Amino acid sequence: GMKIEGKLFLWGMVFYGVVTIVYGLWSSDWAGTTALAFTAFMAFLVGFYLVFTAKRVGLQPEDDVEGNIEDADPDYGFFSPHSWWPLALAASAAITVFGLVFAAWIVVLGVVALMLSLVGFMFEYYRGDHAH
Repeated sequence: GMKIEGKLFLWGMVFYGVVTIVYGLWSSDWAGTTALAFTAFMAFLVGFYLVFTAKRVGLQPEDDVEGNIEDADPDYGFFSPHSWWPLALAASAAITVFGLVFAAWIVVLGVVALMLSLVGFMFEYYRGDHAH
């Protein structure tokens, strides 16, 4: 459960700490050493949170070796299997980023496309063949 996951992250912290020390001693790259140290610190933060939370939460349904799949919470959300709107959102975001690089009017075009794509994605199941 969460305690095992927390211990995995804490072992990751130990690994990243050792790598940080070895890399810091063998190289003169302060940026890389700092990045590795922050990686170890972030692994510690996640591991500590998971171990600390596991004490309060207790055992989860996935911790039961003889548990059934229906013991867990079945509602993970709805994910559209056929939607093209994520592609439009990604293209709009790409246009916006290109606009930041090249010209302000492209940013405006990208933001307008982004808003239209977002509205289309949000209201996809309110109209047309797949309306609820």
